[in-house]
Amino acid sequence: MELSCAVGGSAAAPPGPGPPPPAAAAAPGPPMDGEDYESLPSGASLGTHMMAGAVAGIMEHTVMYPVDSVKTRMQSLQPDPKAQYRSVYEALKKIVLTEGFWRPLRGINVTMLGAGPAHAMYFACYEKMKKTLSDTIQHGGNSHLANGIAGSVATLLHDAVMNPAEVVKQRMQMFNSPYKSVLACVRTVQKTEGFGAFYRSYTTQLTMNVPFQAIHFITYEFMQEQINPRREYNPQSHIVSGALAGAVAAAATTPLDVCKTLLNTQENMALSSVNISGHLSGMVNAFKTVYQLGGISGYFRGVQARVIYQMPSTAIAWSVYEFFKYFLTKHKLEKRTSF
Repeated sequence: MELSCAVGGSAAAPPGPGPPPPAAAAAPGPPMDGEDYESLPSGASLGTHMMAGAVAGIMEHTVMYPVDSVKTRMQSLQPDPKAQYRSVYEALKKIVLTEGFWRPLRGINVTMLGAGPAHAMYFACYEKMKKTLSDTIQHGGNSHLANGIAGSVATLLHDAVMNPAEVVKQRMQMFNSPYKSVLACVRTVQKTEGFGAFYRSYTTQLTMNVPFQAIHFITYEFMQEQINPRREYNPQSHIVSGALAGAVAAAATTPLDVCKTLLNTQENMALSSVNISGHLSGMVNAFKTVYQLGGISGYFRGVQARVIYQMPSTAIAWSVYEFFKYFLTKHKLEKRTSF
């Protein structure tokens, strides 16, 4: 299947001014022109959105997982002297040389397990709500308000699935993590802290991710309006829009991510240094603790790693998602026309 045929279909247009010829006048062949693709976002089925979203989520989290491991460590408020890093590259190099080649991938299996269903629901909910709200607010046009609301609601479903996976993943990523495996981590946390430990950071996660996803989706859709106004399948536009959307949203919400990491990891050295016994809970307490330990700059620990992680992550997620949405819908259309 020649995907490049879908980008605009401009090769068949005659030179000079004037409107392009109607689709009916195009050369015979499979329905692969840009105008057909414009209907895909609203015409794709729920199953297509879920399948495309699941693949995109797994790809996003696995490809960039080593950088995510570095981000978790760089957000440590009282890091071990052996786990202090100045840059993402230095951190990855040091981790591999001192802890082993596979160390940056610890916990990746639980992330993959959660990312598939979480992103399937996430994209399906977003697409459905975006269309419904846009039809109401702007009569079928692209509404930034609709995009922001749809992204925020989709986040509620996504985080309900991903939060337990995040808790386990971040504990596995920490320096000198005592857990030998994902299953051992789950059992230990359940036994010593109870089931609630897996959702201790849920409110903070939502407080971070709702504005993150609102900024993310609004920026992505805005960029698509600017560089891909016909909404064709255009990999370059999806990559650029996704990367920029991820960078803007990541930088803006880093303080909340630092608080979430503290709640997920319950970093012993940090909590004991401010005389906190037991377990830290609640977003307000997390904010106070971060300020006590690092001041204003403490809220931006790991911002470089977070932006470096999110730019390619969101670029991968959107490009993979748009490709599979395009591919699966075209496949269904071609099967219908062959009968």
